[in-house]
Amino acid sequence: MSSQDNEVEYRVVAVLLVAVIVLVTGFAVGLGVHKSRGGAAKTVAAAPAAAVPAAVAAVASSDDASVVVENGVVKFYFASGKADLASGALVALGDAIAAAKAGKRLVLSGFHDATGDPAFNAELAKKRALAVRDALVGAGVAETSMELKKPEQTTGTGNDAEARRVEVMIAG
Repeated sequence: MSSQDNEVEYRVVAVLLVAVIVLVTGFAVGLGVHKSRGGAAKTVAAAPAAAVPAAVAAVASSDDASVVVENGVVKFYFASGKADLASGALVALGDAIAAAKAGKRLVLSGFHDATGDPAFNAELAKKRALAVRDALVGAGVAETSMELKKPEQTTGTGNDAEARRVEVMIAG
């Protein structure tokens, strides 16, 4: 009878050991997924304006909102179907806000990807540009210092995630 009890105990220990291994593996995979989805955009968005490099590597192909500064142009990338700004938007707009307050004009242009209904996409691109404009107004930039300019080609280039953007340029 004792050999049967030992066999049952071994099975219980084996099941518990497998359960612990599955839980630890699941936790590690979940943590990796969580970091990979939020890491790149938050690093750029949280950096002070002076610390953002002049040319930032290509936009992540994810569907997350992000903001980068490239060659003096602030580029806001949006999630598909959304007009929500990425966190850190005002930090990235620091130089543009200072320029507008010093009398320069800002030009905001909205782009969209080629998927879906063109009329809906055009309206969404406008909502995104207005969201950026509202953030600038909230930071103290006068509306008269900004121009919403519809680009000649509103469909952005590159992958869909990169095409869904609003650019802010200092015009002079």
